[in-house]
Amino acid sequence: MSIAPSEFEEAYQDDPNVRDAMTNGPIRLLEPAVPICVQPALPIGQAIEAMNDAHAGCVLVADGQRLLGIFTERDVLKKVVGKLDLGQPVRSVMTRDPETVGMDDAIAYALHKMHVGGYRHIPVVDRAGCPVGIVSVRDFVEFIVSLLPAGALNVPPEPRLEAHELDGG
Repeated sequence: MSIAPSEFEEAYQDDPNVRDAMTNGPIRLLEPAVPICVQPALPIGQAIEAMNDAHAGCVLVADGQRLLGIFTERDVLKKVVGKLDLGQPVRSVMTRDPETVGMDDAIAYALHKMHVGGYRHIPVVDRAGCPVGIVSVRDFVEFIVSLLPAGALNVPPEPRLEAHELDGG
């Protein structure tokens, strides 16, 4: 027994624009955020403050222009809380030599790296390896949503509810 494709699947199964945007579109389409960079000797507590002040999920640890590591919310929870003094340097808990992508790398390439590695953030570097941006899972979701037609974005928040009008009312 064959199941009929959904309206969404029918609309996108052969849409080369959506497929191309995801597989060949460059990272620059995601408009990576300017990274917050901190020195390796910065106390952990100040690195956390920098993340909080910027409403960011991570900071990049750099010595001058050279990327050394990344320090994330997950590091705070797994490595710091209840275990370390917040005065210790951030280099003691950062993830060293993180995976990176370039502005011209494909969106699908970055997403695959993040999926395989279990990352929520990935630094974007220039050809010299200097940090120039950061992308997060949220950036990918926002990009994917931007590819969807308005009709798909107008789905009621409760799946069991039915829309009585085109605008969802």
